Amino acid sequence: MSATKMVSLTIEGRAVSVPEGTTILEAAKAAGVLVPHYCYHPGLPVAGVCRMCLVEVEKFPKLAPSCATAVGEGQVVHVYSEKALEARKGVLELLLINHPLDCPICDQAGECELQDYTFQEGRADSRYREPKRFNPVEDFGGDVLYVTNRCILCTRCVRFMDDVHEAPVLCVSERGDRAVISKAADADLTQPWAANVIDLCPVGALVSKDFLNKARAWELDRTASVCPGCSQGCNAVLETRDNVVMRMKPRPNDEVNHFYLCDVGRLDYHWMNRPDRIESPKIRLADVLSPVDWEIALGQAAEALRGRRAYVVASPHLSNEALFLLKRIVTTTGGEGAFRCATGPEAALPGVEDLALRADRAPNVRGAELLGFTRRDTDLLAGLKPGDALVVAGDLMDGADVRRAADAAAVIVVGSTLPVGLPTPVAVLPIANVAEEEGTFTNLRGRVQRFLQAKAALVWRGRVGTRSPTWPPPPVRRVMTARSRPGRSPRSRRPSRRSRGCPTTRSDCAVRPSPARGWRDDRSGSDAARPRPLAVPHRDGREDAGHLHHLHGRGGLHHARRAEGVRVDSGSPWTESCRSLGTLSGARRRRQELPEGRDDAR
Repeated sequence: MSATKMVSLTIEGRAVSVPEGTTILEAAKAAGVLVPHYCYHPGLPVAGVCRMCLVEVEKFPKLAPSCATAVGEGQVVHVYSEKALEARKGVLELLLINHPLDCPICDQAGECELQDYTFQEGRADSRYREPKRFNPVEDFGGDVLYVTNRCILCTRCVRFMDDVHEAPVLCVSERGDRAVISKAADADLTQPWAANVIDLCPVGALVSKDFLNKARAWELDRTASVCPGCSQGCNAVLETRDNVVMRMKPRPNDEVNHFYLCDVGRLDYHWMNRPDRIESPKIRLADVLSPVDWEIALGQAAEALRGRRAYVVASPHLSNEALFLLKRIVTTTGGEGAFRCATGPEAALPGVEDLALRADRAPNVRGAELLGFTRRDTDLLAGLKPGDALVVAGDLMDGADVRRAADAAAVIVVGSTLPVGLPTPVAVLPIANVAEEEGTFTNLRGRVQRFLQAKAALVWRGRVGTRSPTWPPPPVRRVMTARSRPGRSPRSRRPSRRSRGCPTTRSDCAVRPSPARGWRDDRSGSDAARPRPLAVPHRDGREDAGHLHHLHGRGGLHHARRAEGVRVDSGSPWTESCRSLGTLSGARRRRQELPEGRDDAR
């Protein structure tokens, strides 16, 4: 196999060597130089219609479109020469002639390339005085709305549907300033991968109905994750605001999903914000589930498991780490583990090799199989024997035949919501979902991929005889420190909108950067009778965390600081090692009150 021939050139004074056949635009990326562009996308065929990527190449008679011009040996390229800047300024002026001033209401505002390049290289004012063209918003079907007035005709959406999805639904109709994107009269964008046109659009012309007017781009926290919609394991980004998942978008990975995410996956996030969460550990008292401390619930679960064979029903939505710990319980008791997986029609993306919405609609089916869990889609409880301890972890049991559960000596639920149809469990242990913890999934090709914690996992401690608090916890008063602003009293400054949501400086709040171990309610009056929230530990200090700490989630400093009026003291995580079968988890809560007169937690 012959070695790849390399070509050397200079871009904006930076020497760079790239493989032969590379475009100037991609070579500029390798050199760390951004060439403004609209129609070009690395996952689509080159069109060269926007003329925004014009650059000056020495000895060339005119400006060259960098997206369609291959590099040459010894080329000297100027991206920001006076000639190139003037040409791009003219292109921007043309695009803005009929573009409305929708930035205050546009969902793309804050991440719009038209905004960025206009601010960077556009004119300071407009010379256009005539009325702008106006067209109504059009529903393209599926999750897509087309705002015609904002369209710059880059044709990314058309090329994606034609060349990648191979469903030629969109086209450019009319000519000149009347040109718009149109769809076929008898078709909508209801194809399984059609909503990718929203991500491909560089402006706010194609917007999501699901995300319409929900949040501004600069309000969102973005976290790398893995789509839980199927066993393909597409890389994704979870975007959250105020501890709520607002949307899911694709994250590029050439080995798995390239730049795309199916419609089923991108809309499968609402369950992460379910309001009917299990808010505290519970045990069965007089056939009624009552909230208790963690130590009591864990002791009850350990007692139910002692001396019995465990039959574990696990969900393929659990991480590899959680499944491994459940498998340890199965192995120790000589029991058995099983799982089931919902299925649906498979839908491939024709233009990308080995990319499809898979039939198995769970992210960790392969991981469960590799860890020794048996797949039972029809009779989930077939392996349950009389006298066994049934452990249901993450499965809602909806649609399953649960009549065999009556043969179990005890039922233990480990999950974020209560399953349906089961006998009253002896213990209920709340856990974090995929957005609230860090872990790994194994996709259908055996690729192990990590996902990160996107929002806080809050577990509230209940007490017998008290009403369990609502989810999410009620806001409490923020305590400002004297260092909030020099020369002003600690509480005279009203926090900004950003600092009210998630402070970015240590002086904005009484929270300090140490592993969260206990929270204190700072509202005036006695709070001895109130249920207290628990902050689940983050990665810091994980060396002494127990082997079930993945099940209980990890809430870090970043998320603890989002809560209103809380204090965090320093120390090691409250989760300790599980030493034997007699304890389902060594979870322990420690809480330290601050010394009298202290206004922070230093």
